[in-house]
Amino acid sequence: MTVDTVPVTDERSLEERILDGLDDEQRAVATTLTGPLCVLAGAGTGKTRAITHRIAYGVHSGVYNPQRLLAVTFTARAAAEMRTRLRDLGVGTVQARTFHAAALRQLQFFWPQAVGGPMPGLLDHKAQLIAEAARRLRLSTDRAAIRDLAAELEWAKVSMLTPETYLQKASGRGEPGGFDATAVARLFQAYEDVKTDRNVIDFEDVLLITVGILQEDPRVAATVRDQYRHFVVDEYQDVSPLQQRMLDLWLGGRDELCVVGDASQTIYSFTGATSRHLLEFPRRYPEAQIVKLVRDYRSTPEVVQLANSLLAGRRSAGPAADAEWSKPLQLLAQRPNGPAPEFLECSDDEAEAAAVAARIKALIGAGTRASDIAVLFRTNGQSEAYEQALASAGVGYQLRGGERFFARKEVRDAILQLRSASRIMATDGSDDGGPGTVGQLVRDILASLGYTEEPPGTGGAVRERWESLAALVSLADDLAVTRGAAPGGFRLENFVAELQERAVAQHAPTVQGVTLASLHSAKGLEWEAVFLVGLSEGLMPISFADSPEAIDEERRLLYVGITRAREFLALSWSTARTPGGRANRRASRFLDGLRPHSDGPAVGTPAGSVGSRTRRKSQAPASCRVCGSMLSTGAERKVGRCSNCAPTYEEATFESLRSWRLQAAKEAEVPAYVVFTDATLVAIAEARPQSMTELAALAGVGPAKLERYGHAVLEILGSRAPDEEA
Repeated sequence: MTVDTVPVTDERSLEERILDGLDDEQRAVATTLTGPLCVLAGAGTGKTRAITHRIAYGVHSGVYNPQRLLAVTFTARAAAEMRTRLRDLGVGTVQARTFHAAALRQLQFFWPQAVGGPMPGLLDHKAQLIAEAARRLRLSTDRAAIRDLAAELEWAKVSMLTPETYLQKASGRGEPGGFDATAVARLFQAYEDVKTDRNVIDFEDVLLITVGILQEDPRVAATVRDQYRHFVVDEYQDVSPLQQRMLDLWLGGRDELCVVGDASQTIYSFTGATSRHLLEFPRRYPEAQIVKLVRDYRSTPEVVQLANSLLAGRRSAGPAADAEWSKPLQLLAQRPNGPAPEFLECSDDEAEAAAVAARIKALIGAGTRASDIAVLFRTNGQSEAYEQALASAGVGYQLRGGERFFARKEVRDAILQLRSASRIMATDGSDDGGPGTVGQLVRDILASLGYTEEPPGTGGAVRERWESLAALVSLADDLAVTRGAAPGGFRLENFVAELQERAVAQHAPTVQGVTLASLHSAKGLEWEAVFLVGLSEGLMPISFADSPEAIDEERRLLYVGITRAREFLALSWSTARTPGGRANRRASRFLDGLRPHSDGPAVGTPAGSVGSRTRRKSQAPASCRVCGSMLSTGAERKVGRCSNCAPTYEEATFESLRSWRLQAAKEAEVPAYVVFTDATLVAIAEARPQSMTELAALAGVGPAKLERYGHAVLEILGSRAPDEEA
């Protein structure tokens, strides 16, 4: 309730009217005006309402000077929303900014006296300068690699690392853009040199330089601390070490600080965000008031119960991971009952997208606005199937947090390559349209753009690019099956024409369309109806989440997705990627115990599973063969041993396998993990299979790899494959 809505005849004081409509916990937040305050606010519990009313109550009661209070949040959209609410409450002069906006304003003001001379230009995008830095080092990069390198440099800088200290902290970070830690450190330094040459700074530099000035110049620090006496920080679970350092310097040892956050919604660890500061707040400020907001006003009891159960289903994953996992808030639904969440198992991705589109069309027909509906997925590469399904159903959509599928550079490049190849093949007559020809041709052509049969072992732009190319391959396979029986078969030129038609057809109106978004980009938003799609192992949790901490973050990401829904919630997955494909997928482990009949197939909607020809039992989590504890990651399940237990292979055997893999990868001109991942090599070294049959039984050794590499592996192990198993 805002001040503007209070009748003029209301005889209560302005302060009383500001508190009107708040529940007991929100009122406790609004009336605790001094000293450190920590607000643990669950999803949909009205945290923004509570802290904006706190600010308004403090200003109108004379405790706060509006010019001396700074409210900080993490996105420009959230800051704008906060400013709007504060203006409605009659305190529009209070500053609400992002960390970067607040730091930039201070830097621009203090630069002349603290540094002198004109301030460097602000770099909007890193890509061009990273590309130049790579060229200086003679490193070969493409657009996807540059995006991943930019993300890695941002993480390093918000973690307050330098090119010299990066190597010490880069362990376990993988190979961003395909480069090892040493190469990234060199590129980090080259990037900093390019910026100096160009006299520009990036957004992370804004924070770093401001922090440096506040640390080194007591006059500037005193001026800032005199300007701001009270601080409010929203989404405190997303604070990076650099932002926390900035906040500490603003405070200067004072404790007039209110922080608001929810550790269960920490989903940006890959950017440097950490919930550690939120969790350690009571220890840092022993006298702090702690208020928990748990009344959920957004979602129905059915949605809230599912969200609570998801977090409660988390099991111990070892001391390190358990130390980082905080006890979740138990949300209490305040809305009337609604429909039960729907669970839907489909035979393949196409059937899943079609089923979701049909359900969305039914919702719209029943009166739900398209703009109140969202389809949320783990990676942007999953969007294409839903773009096509919605377009085919005549439903408009808007893509949030990513480009339209056919606008992506890798897709445009792929279509150009395919079109060029089709013209050449049409001329020489090599495109015969035979069964399976188009699918293999598309694979061969897209290999030059980075397509491989196995997905990359990391996330980021490289993974998204692979997903886009894989979607084209999958489409080619599907069309070859459905249209291959036509006279003349299905040729590459037919596939190119189909792509061009689809690109044109998908330019649908977006203003009132269904939202298509990744789970990460959906944070802070809500819809009447939410479809969580692609909830199969390998996508949720994502395949490269290879540590207990990463698995926990994937669970929190799904929690964020569930809590976006106000009324209607559907969760779906498919058992195969393509129509008629092998049904070797299983529902996400996170759904075990949540969906009906978790020990068997999900029933979901009254119609049961869509397009599914078989019913399969959910696979129980594997146990460590050494200590018996549950295995929580894909890598652990591959080797059959948890990360805490010592390996049982001979080091010489493992090194022999690694040397062979490196040579095999070089000969095939593919990354080493495409031959076998490290986890698969460990499994082979520990199991020491003596035959092709035993080798085939190991996770990560499929039929294709068995045929291609089986004899070489057995030879390294000192075994000989019998002829009948060849």
